Amino acid sequence: MAPRITRWLAMIGLAAIVSGCAHRPRADAPAPVVEVEDTEAAPEWRVVARANDETRIDGIADAWRRGLDEASRTRGFRGLIAAEGALLDPGAALPRPAPPPGPYQCRVIKLGTAGRSGPPFVAYKPFFCYVEAEGPLLTIVKQTGSQRPAGRLYPDSDENRLVFLGTLALGNEDAPLPYGEDQDRDMAGVVERVAPFRWRLVIPFPRRESTLDVFELVPVTESARPAAG
Repeated sequence: MAPRITRWLAMIGLAAIVSGCAHRPRADAPAPVVEVEDTEAAPEWRVVARANDETRIDGIADAWRRGLDEASRTRGFRGLIAAEGALLDPGAALPRPAPPPGPYQCRVIKLGTAGRSGPPFVAYKPFFCYVEAEGPLLTIVKQTGSQRPAGRLYPDSDENRLVFLGTLALGNEDAPLPYGEDQDRDMAGVVERVAPFRWRLVIPFPRRESTLDVFELVPVTESARPAAG
């Protein structure tokens, strides 16, 4: 009887060993690879923008702070800043930032001096500019004057703004250079809606004269449309 029990116990032990081997992974077996899909791709403008322009846009809050702080040190400029309301309020951006295509009355306000001589608040006279559709993107173009910004508007991960990448045409040039061709002409900023029928193009740390440039865009009424030609 004892030999049978011994053989039976031996068979149970062997089965346990085989079972354990079947479930124990081999030491040299490759580890399983788990692929995780990247669901948050970088916005297109970050692929297009030069690294220094990407840095400017990412530092736009600092440009607002510096420009407003410098301009606000003069009492008269504090009143002018307050009179502009939402236009010069860094936190005024509203949903649906895309301006409809058409003519706009535009004007620019320069804040800060970026260490150069001159007043820290300068508001220029209005001029005409245009928003146009170019394929899936919008463009903003200033068609008159000695300095004429022009560029494309790209969607951003922040749904309350579009990113502007463009260039500055000078003098009698027929057309602006493509973005990225001349770093001294490149412009980068954001477009936001700040009130009904009121948008702004904000250029942080521009290469000329100021710390922050704010372009106001207001749609032109039929009676105020520029003459053709």
